[in-house]
Amino acid sequence: MQHWARRLEQEIDGVMRIFGGVQQLREIYKDNRNLFEVQENEPQKLVEKVAGDIESLLDRKVQALKRLADAAENFQKAHRWQDNIKEEDILYYDAKADAELDDPESEDVERGSKASTLRLDFVEDSNFKNKVNYSYTAVQIPTDIYKGSTVILNELNWTEALENVFMENRRQDPTLLWQVFGSATGVTRYYPATPWRAPKKIDLYDVRRRPWYIQGASSPKDMVIIVDVSGSVSGLTLKLMKTSVCEMLDTLSDDDYVNVASFNEKAQPVSCFTHLVQANVRNKKVFKEAVQGMVAKGTTGYKAGFEYAFDQLQNSNITRANCNKMIMMFTDGGEDRVQDVFEKYNWPNRTVRVFTFSVGQHNYDVTPLQWMACANKGYYFEIPSIGAIRINTQEYLDVLGRPMVLAGKEAKQVQWTNVYEDALGLGLVVTGTLPVFNLTQDGPGEKKNQLILGVMGIDVALNDIKRLTPNYTLGANGYVFAIDLNGYVLLHPNLKPQVSQRGGQEGGKLYKMGTPDFLPCLPQTTNFREPVTLDFLDAELEDENKEEIRRSMIDGNKGHKQIKTLVKSLDERYVDEVMRNYTWVPIRSTNYSLGLVLPPYSTFYLQANLSDQILQVKYFEFLLPSSFESEGHVFIAPREYCKDLNASDNNTEFLKNFIELMEKVTPDSKQCNNFLLHNLILDTGITQQLVERVWRDQDLNTYSLLAVFAATDGGITRVFPNKAAEDWTENPEPFNASFYRRSLDNHGYVFKPPHQDALLRPLELENDTVGILVSTAVELSLGGRTLRPAVVGVKLDLEAWAEKFKVLASNRTHQDQPQKQCGPSSHCEMDCEVNNEDLLCVLIDDGGFLVLSNQNHQWDQVGRFFSEVDANLMLALYNNSFYTRKESYDYQAACAPQPPGNLGAAPRGVFVPTIADFLNLAWWTSAAAWSLFQQLLYGLIYHSWFQADPAEAEGNPEARESSCVMKQTQYYFGSVNASYNAIIDCGNCSRLFHAQRLTNTNLLFVVAEKPLCSQCETGRLLQKETHCPADGPEQCELVQRPRYRRGPHICFDYNATEDTSDCGRGASFPPSLGVLVSLQLLLLLGLPPRPQPQVHAHASRRI
Repeated sequence: MQHWARRLEQEIDGVMRIFGGVQQLREIYKDNRNLFEVQENEPQKLVEKVAGDIESLLDRKVQALKRLADAAENFQKAHRWQDNIKEEDILYYDAKADAELDDPESEDVERGSKASTLRLDFVEDSNFKNKVNYSYTAVQIPTDIYKGSTVILNELNWTEALENVFMENRRQDPTLLWQVFGSATGVTRYYPATPWRAPKKIDLYDVRRRPWYIQGASSPKDMVIIVDVSGSVSGLTLKLMKTSVCEMLDTLSDDDYVNVASFNEKAQPVSCFTHLVQANVRNKKVFKEAVQGMVAKGTTGYKAGFEYAFDQLQNSNITRANCNKMIMMFTDGGEDRVQDVFEKYNWPNRTVRVFTFSVGQHNYDVTPLQWMACANKGYYFEIPSIGAIRINTQEYLDVLGRPMVLAGKEAKQVQWTNVYEDALGLGLVVTGTLPVFNLTQDGPGEKKNQLILGVMGIDVALNDIKRLTPNYTLGANGYVFAIDLNGYVLLHPNLKPQVSQRGGQEGGKLYKMGTPDFLPCLPQTTNFREPVTLDFLDAELEDENKEEIRRSMIDGNKGHKQIKTLVKSLDERYVDEVMRNYTWVPIRSTNYSLGLVLPPYSTFYLQANLSDQILQVKYFEFLLPSSFESEGHVFIAPREYCKDLNASDNNTEFLKNFIELMEKVTPDSKQCNNFLLHNLILDTGITQQLVERVWRDQDLNTYSLLAVFAATDGGITRVFPNKAAEDWTENPEPFNASFYRRSLDNHGYVFKPPHQDALLRPLELENDTVGILVSTAVELSLGGRTLRPAVVGVKLDLEAWAEKFKVLASNRTHQDQPQKQCGPSSHCEMDCEVNNEDLLCVLIDDGGFLVLSNQNHQWDQVGRFFSEVDANLMLALYNNSFYTRKESYDYQAACAPQPPGNLGAAPRGVFVPTIADFLNLAWWTSAAAWSLFQQLLYGLIYHSWFQADPAEAEGNPEARESSCVMKQTQYYFGSVNASYNAIIDCGNCSRLFHAQRLTNTNLLFVVAEKPLCSQCETGRLLQKETHCPADGPEQCELVQRPRYRRGPHICFDYNATEDTSDCGRGASFPPSLGVLVSLQLLLLLGLPPRPQPQVHAHASRRI
């Protein structure tokens, strides 16, 4: 076998030496040494410059934010409240007006809105990826808030003055994107004006539930939610509680910590979390699923619930926010005030706020619930029906904002958010936020107003930050990244959230995932409500060195470290062990830290110096399609060479656009990137010389080659002969081609078989010529400086090389020699050609994928994971350390839950009255009737909270997709390098195999006896990506080992001057017999009216 292995190694090396042209390309570079300079990447200087540029960019946004916040506070202070203000008194552009006019069932169309809504003209703006109007602001008001209420009209009146400040900001900084004021009343005013992106169904967008607003409106929170599940909490009330808890969880951000418990006589956590955990997307999803399992039974025991909550908040042995502490209790009512519990745990300092929520319609005395909230600096809310859930589960933020407002200038801290997807189509953004305070006084000599007016925000697109980073001087495997205090990435090449069919992300995935039953509060979208929280250790393959780097960056330190680590290939099929240099510095005046990653071979790079215009023209001619027949086909990387260059996904069209532009401008034009253009033209000439010196005079058919090729850092991929380009499927951007990046990271020859999925049909060899890519990096050493500016390779004809493989692994010395039959009784060795009925001979690459086989029936399985071809043998190779397995998780995937089949016409669990009930007057005036009508009417709008809408699930990707976790498994070569023999023991029959690594390649040569009995089918290794039903690694275990993080450095949770007297109110929906009868008659007639939503504003919200 070792003899066969040497023959294989020699054949591969010979072909690559003759056709690859590695040595010849080195000589070509040296011959053209006067046409380029070798530049050095100095990591420390690079990363400090980029950090400074990002700091300057964000600082300009901070100055704009401060101007807006100051102006808003002054405008509101000068505003005169109008009790008799009318809709026709206000002139503004309603961002949802066009959509509502198109919808005949719209609330405003039905009611006949009196508001004077502007009709605007818009122009397309590439910066906003939208049509905008720079002369006006736009206003968005949540659907469940009545636009004609006095509070909203006054809000619209005073915020109109912000329009001039928005425009002045843009005059001073034309790069500003969305400028937004999110009001505590729910009104959003943003600039420039653009129509609202309303979904097909009801628009539930509320600025107060956006990540940036939540972060800016209050300091971090430690929250314990306790839910009454005693026997009196039945049917509809329990469902309202479950939905309320889910909505409450959505008001928390990654800076907050939370736990959820249910209680009756005893209290217990609803999930596996036994202590406060970070309120990140995955933990909140665990809570939301667990809440659905709550069952009502037993008697009410407030004492058990509150004692559990206080114990949770007093646990100092865990990571938590250590700022605002609060208990949120949801109940249907009770008489016990549990004063002894508060005296023991919370008085006299009252460091924990208590918020109580009376859920459902009932006749209980709510005084004890009000007293609990008022005695503990909290607030009492009522949730009589589904329509009150969203507003009443978010208004507690007003209470938490009081210490911030009273702290004044000290609390005016600009904060930068996690990455999230912009609601208006900018893509991934971060937002700078600044709270806006109410500076008025309630009356002469009265205390200062302590209400937060809202939050001011300015968006920064991630693409704008990326433009400040080096693009192509770092090489294919070098990159810049940035993280925040949570360790979440702001920039990273692997930050690619999969939002299929929405957001335009390339490579979007959509995985179908069945759900046994619809859960009303689980996230149904991947866009608005879920921030993109990808941890640095999940963006890369985690190890101890990276944990240290992450901690140092979070702590705001500078550092540099060279490490050996694992990296995943671009196609996610392979893992390579590589050396990387990490350098990092903090970005001053922000919570971000910036890192730079460089392979050792990317310390230096080439910079073309084509001052000779005659030479420029000569090399440029080799880009013309007319030269392809003789010089080979050229693909050019679709880079931003010039501002006026039209992009295209079709490389032929892109090349055409490029040539047309170059006929108008020169490579030295100011509108072009001279570095990119000069390097592209230089590499065009250098690869043409490779054709001239090596490829053109060789007969590829002699060695069964389909093509030869060269790809360069400058963006050129030259494929020879020209006809081979028809079957070329690699990415025209070398930096995005898996073969290119892997060749740079590996010494020797890297084989890449065609990608095959187990779910797809086998290769059709009769109709298509299938090729195997073999590539290797070209390493230059110039004046003691080493770099790898190009990759060269060949494309093998699969069928011809499969035959050649059998000959090389046989006892014949060459292909024309006659075969010599050998069997068990003869004295010669068996081989892979003659004895192919007894021996299985294969070449497998370092990822475990089949490259070549002596079995003709396996040729169409080339490119498949070998376990799908021979599970028994692959398992033996793994068990004998030829392969090592690496498992990781993709937290950026999108899955599609399938709606259940038995969808009813009404929400499940709703009480259905009998005929006797309809005839009973007492029933009509009861709370039960009112609750039912409220539920039915609000269900017309918010029915998606209680049941799945099949039309929406099928036709609207926003409703269809939900974030999920995919488990990825890769294999790579283990510690065994020498030849190895082993026996696979299968009981009564066994199987002998030999395995040996081929030198200077990524191949493993395996010769094995064919399996003689089925007992050998013991197990199958899996490589394909699989969905994780439990959302990845067990969350219950992960929270026991929380990753290092730091919260904001300033906390505002207490102020001695806070007035806590405003602490609750009574019912918002007093029943009326006349209204109830009218509503029911309309309901029976089949004319369901739309309820007039009410704004639940504090009495002190009058501004």
